[in-house]
Amino acid sequence: MDAPLSTSLERTYRYLRIGIAGTVVVIFVSVAVAVGTVGWLTSVSDYYFTPARNAFVGALVAASLALVALSGRGMERALLDAAALFAPLIAVVPTTLTPGAVPGVDVPCADRCFPPAFEPDAANGVVTFLVIGGLTVAVALVLAALRQVSLAAVGLSLVVAVVVLATVALTWTLAPDAFLQHGHLVATVAFFALFAAVAVRNAFPRRGAPPALVFRVLYVAIAVGLVVVLIAYDALLPRTDDLGFPVVLVVEASALVLFFAFWVVQGIEKWNDADPTLV
Repeated sequence: MDAPLSTSLERTYRYLRIGIAGTVVVIFVSVAVAVGTVGWLTSVSDYYFTPARNAFVGALVAASLALVALSGRGMERALLDAAALFAPLIAVVPTTLTPGAVPGVDVPCADRCFPPAFEPDAANGVVTFLVIGGLTVAVALVLAALRQVSLAAVGLSLVVAVVVLATVALTWTLAPDAFLQHGHLVATVAFFALFAAVAVRNAFPRRGAPPALVFRVLYVAIAVGLVVVLIAYDALLPRTDDLGFPVVLVVEASALVLFFAFWVVQGIEKWNDADPTLV
């Protein structure tokens, strides 16, 4: 018997899920290639300062766009739209470093701090993020005014976007040093925390039929795994140099694997959905 024909919308959602999972593969491949040049660093984020940078930034920006396109409706939309806001910040605001962490990158401090040579890059990225984010909100409001989209449907996402953009703008303007020191960590934790919430939401949806038991268990396992990873990340990052082993690298890689697993699981669960939404 021939397989049923899929609709264009179904194929779009399938390819978006596959594409988001693929961004993790891009990051891992770029890091693996960079290892041959700079060796094993203390974290995945450190590879921003290596030849892996272009692939790292490009993958996160691509994931952000796909998340917006795939965000569904209701609370699921708000969570994924918020995650889409933080992904570019992870990309354009690199992590802090300790002296000697990355060969050839000067870090003029005794402890962990932001490399001064990369401040112009971060400034360009943050300003671009704010301008594009503001334009996106403006376009959404215009479309709502023209009744091309429902303001009630996108209202929560718009509120979250305005809050995040305003917080970034104020922090960047009033406390740029603090922003550079903590921006990458905050954006990373927020991104994966939001995905833990998304996984829980998929395990216990408020609309439609609940997923099969196997998918519910997998979603819960992914959510729990992300929470554990985030706790470990926050606890271990300040002690990276004292551990004698790149534990933070393993923790960040684990978070990416769980992110990848979420999209594989959801892609399988919703592969043949007639209405390919996330709720």
